[in-house]
Amino acid sequence: MRAVAFDAFGPPEVLTVREVDAPVLGPGEVAVRVAAVSVGRLLDVSARAGTHPYARIALPHVPGAEHAGTVAAVGAGVGSVRPGDHVAVFPLLGCGDCAACADGATEACPTARITGLHTRGAYAEYTVVPEANVTVVPPGVGPAEAAALALSGAVAQNQFDAAGLRAGEWVLVLGASSALGSLTTALAVHRGARVIAASRSAAKRERLLALRPEAVVDPVEPGVADRIRELTGGAGVGLVVDDLGDPDLFHTAVDVLAIRGRLVTSGAFLGGKVELDLLTLYSRSQRLIGVRSGNPGSARKVWAAVAEGLRPVIDRTFPVARAAEAHRHLEDSANTGRVVLTTTDDDWAPAPNA
Repeated sequence: MRAVAFDAFGPPEVLTVREVDAPVLGPGEVAVRVAAVSVGRLLDVSARAGTHPYARIALPHVPGAEHAGTVAAVGAGVGSVRPGDHVAVFPLLGCGDCAACADGATEACPTARITGLHTRGAYAEYTVVPEANVTVVPPGVGPAEAAALALSGAVAQNQFDAAGLRAGEWVLVLGASSALGSLTTALAVHRGARVIAASRSAAKRERLLALRPEAVVDPVEPGVADRIRELTGGAGVGLVVDDLGDPDLFHTAVDVLAIRGRLVTSGAFLGGKVELDLLTLYSRSQRLIGVRSGNPGSARKVWAAVAEGLRPVIDRTFPVARAAEAHRHLEDSANTGRVVLTTTDDDWAPAPNA
């Protein structure tokens, strides 16, 4: 089958189209004809560049975690889907035996793996995945939207589950213009929260208004903490969701956190060390929560929200043969929302000037 892979870490140009062995279908597994695959800044771009903070990637490697497509075949014992179904693939793989997996917290499994990071991924014509990792996509949701929701939606929902999001409370989303941040913003609005979306880019803040937050702010603008407190009637925000992990923004996040506020961090991309004022933390009954990823339970909840009308923000789609161009687009921080590769037969053709 055709795939996009790299033999060495480096710039986007290391990504090339080549022939690889098709995956073999086993019992309890589903073969998916890939229609669309998300391009992730951490899972794909950092992996390709060799700068991923925790994964050890075996070369040559086919990237691609979040993806969607059509069921091509099913293995023995599979009963929840059948050939022809349109599905999205949740790419987190747990061991199934540890205490975390037993609790449904696959993201905390000590040996958790991610398709396309620890295994061969979905920049390819076909993938083979466990039955438990596929979800039939609701009517009216296209492949690019489904791919954009497959993992990020579960992560956003898990952030809210871990923090106990309540309808009507104020939520500050840092990195709101990113793929995950824009979906976090959209889901918070869908859940009835009063959202303040933060982005350094004026153009991106303008685009974020389409998600209907209460306000958009520049998180590094002088006086931004005072403005957020003013918006919230002086109380501060009940929840900060940090999808960047930028140490420079941490103190602003803590500064605007309300009594009993929660700060959720999912920022592996920029994650670093910060100083924590324990006196403030305990005297204001605040909580700091790390959320690594989503899990099957949070995935089910977000697909229910999709059936109710939730949609991701799609920045651009690229044919899979132009994966290098898509990676450059992300490296330039040019996106607002999700960048997606499409994989029809025509999408594998080289660009005219290639």
